[in-house]
Amino acid sequence: MSEDLQKYAHIPLKQKSNRVWRTYEGGALIDRWKKMTPEVDGQMPEQWIMSTITARGNGRPEDEGLSLIETEDGIFSLKDLINSDLELYLGKDLANKYGTTGVLIKMLDSMERLTVQVHPDKDYAKTVFNSEFGKTESWYVLNTREINGEKPVVYMGFKKHVTKEIWKTHFENQNIEGMLDCLHKIEVKPGDAFMIYGGVPHAIGAGCFLMEVQEPTDYTMRVEKTTPAGLKIGPELIHQGVGEEKMLECFHYDTFTIEEALNEWKITPEVLEHTDEYTFKTLFNKKHTSCFGLSELLLDGRHTIKGNLCFYVAVIYSGDGVIECNGKEYEYTQGDEIFISAAISEMTFKSKSASKILLCYPPN
Repeated sequence: MSEDLQKYAHIPLKQKSNRVWRTYEGGALIDRWKKMTPEVDGQMPEQWIMSTITARGNGRPEDEGLSLIETEDGIFSLKDLINSDLELYLGKDLANKYGTTGVLIKMLDSMERLTVQVHPDKDYAKTVFNSEFGKTESWYVLNTREINGEKPVVYMGFKKHVTKEIWKTHFENQNIEGMLDCLHKIEVKPGDAFMIYGGVPHAIGAGCFLMEVQEPTDYTMRVEKTTPAGLKIGPELIHQGVGEEKMLECFHYDTFTIEEALNEWKITPEVLEHTDEYTFKTLFNKKHTSCFGLSELLLDGRHTIKGNLCFYVAVIYSGDGVIECNGKEYEYTQGDEIFISAAISEMTFKSKSASKILLCYPPN
């Protein structure tokens, strides 16, 4: 069967819907993006894109989070397709170094504030979880909405007054307002972009619809034992099984003024190419991290993308058109998520209507 699966490395692969349960509610703006009705907020507020990992959580379906691809031979997980020939799908360097994609992409829509949390850096992940990957991540804000009259915000980074002792005391007392007051609160709008490195405390506020490109793990340390909506969170989702003392070591206790925090983590997109038919921007690149990359193609015409010996993923945020690949045409439309393997040397996007295409890349 593996030889049969290798043929799919030569065509663009669209994934089936892949919604994932989380401890917070949201998801209506994902429905809107997918042109699904009704638009519903619930416990499936994330769409995982081209995922080869499963979500963490007790009592959840065994393969929740794994992306599925529908082919003429049936439905396969992306993980199985890639494992049929790592080098063909991923590219030689990535196959040799990681043997996996090295990246996870999500669409995330929050109706309520997410719990205050932190993700491991590579050193902590290696030492504590025996993982090659931590969970450095990035946020690209695509849309926002006011919830109960509150403007959308994010929280990140410790303020100057914070010490490990203060943070630990707030955690032990479950002083949520005290913990939120330790973090910088930043109002956001569509187009804003942030890097959230492993070790940096953060929380996404209500009303944020964003793309999250990150290292491919689901390690999240939470310091709130009850969500803002009142859902009790079990110990395994608080400290991932390592205990509360070890969980508190995951945080980096560096402190920042608001100006320093924005300078450290807010990213200004940069236009690399501009013509009458397209604008090509870079958002996250090797200046910010070696863990992943994200670019944006604004297309009103045609644009050819040359392969660079590794895979990438195209997420169609808006618009529709066709993709020319290896002498054939494939339609794309808003809401599509498309895996392009390392075996594809080039492909041309041709828009029928003005399109915004988000291009996600593995570790460089």
